[in-house]
Amino acid sequence: MSKFIAFLYGVAAYCAGFGALVYSIAFVADRFVPRTIDHGGAIVPTAGAVVVNVSLMAVFAIQHSVMARKGFKAVITRVLPPAIERSTYVLFSALALALLFWQWRPMPELVWSVGNPALATALMAFSLLGWGILFLSTFLINHFELFGLQQVASNLMGFEVAEPRFRTPLLYRLVRHPIYLGLLIAFWSAPVMTRGHLLFAAVTTAYIFVGIALEERDLLGVFGDEYRSYRKRVPMVLPWPR
Repeated sequence: MSKFIAFLYGVAAYCAGFGALVYSIAFVADRFVPRTIDHGGAIVPTAGAVVVNVSLMAVFAIQHSVMARKGFKAVITRVLPPAIERSTYVLFSALALALLFWQWRPMPELVWSVGNPALATALMAFSLLGWGILFLSTFLINHFELFGLQQVASNLMGFEVAEPRFRTPLLYRLVRHPIYLGLLIAFWSAPVMTRGHLLFAAVTTAYIFVGIALEERDLLGVFGDEYRSYRKRVPMVLPWPR
């Protein structure tokens, strides 16, 4: 019964995490949902909006980074079953994103607006391409493990979770972090760039590079020279040859 409850918890966390990721697409695109990066929230003076929005992004960044560290995982698995550690991480990431969507303060003043319809459409398509790169990258490295679903399913079936092994499928042969490349494309390919969108893109870009540094430190700890050699051969996020 406890394994089944853990499985249901993992499914719920997966749905929350995947749902928050899908909502992010509409939020950044300023389409289809009641609260977006430019509409739906309370309009406040610029200084107040910057403080609120940067604080919301800091909450997500701290949660996303701290809970991913090996030391935190060792602590939390003393309290929770190891099988739901990743699901818990995904759930809290979804909650942090939900808080951001709910409390985001739009800053609708224009920075740029592309008047050419064809170019505006191309930029929107390029943004969707970025999201496509992100989703494809998660499946290349095991989407369901990344979102914690494989761990709870293996626990339910009584299977041992395989040890991590180093692989570089498809996009990972071009850049080391295609997920982050997809996010950068998605955030910056905006036919309409407001101050709020610019703040969001700039702060998340800074966090991405901090996150890469932390993630690569962990990967070096797990894979050692194998990852060190990979880092020398393959660029970080921009796919140009070395």
